[in-house]
Amino acid sequence: MKELFRIDLKDYEEEYNIYKRPSARGIIIKNREIALVYSKKEKYYKFPGGGIKENEDMRSALIREVREEVGLIVIPDTIREFGSVMRRQKSNYSSDTIFEQENFYFFCQAENRSVEQELDDYEKEAEFCLRFVDIDDAIKTDRDYHSEDFFNEIMIKREMKVLQLVKDHLQYDKA
Repeated sequence: MKELFRIDLKDYEEEYNIYKRPSARGIIIKNREIALVYSKKEKYYKFPGGGIKENEDMRSALIREVREEVGLIVIPDTIREFGSVMRRQKSNYSSDTIFEQENFYFFCQAENRSVEQELDDYEKEAEFCLRFVDIDDAIKTDRDYHSEDFFNEIMIKREMKVLQLVKDHLQYDKA
């Protein structure tokens, strides 16, 4: 999969341990709007998706994570690669550890039905919900997002950049 860009804060020592947490994220467009996770508590948008479990392939993780986070059922035959973003920074959970996350983004379509979300505790606390929104509104919301949690702020800045790349890609497809 092609790399879209990298985020490397270089706020760690090279000899630190590396904690890898790859993820799969869905880009779902319907009626000229994009399906995103919205945090009612934090007021940001992010692509539905999350961590790839050990021995799980990216596409299976994508299908599972989109269903869990927003209740949408991804249609497997519609999944196609968009690109990846590597993120490296000092872990906010354990000292002497580098957090390394390659985020794999996929265009896909979902069925016209949804199921109940299966949120983790931190997702419930952030009040995750599904929203179909105009991509420019999502970009603006994420551009204006600021948090006391620097780790979250880096994640949302990543999502904002990917949203802009998706927007550019969709405009190119229309030309």
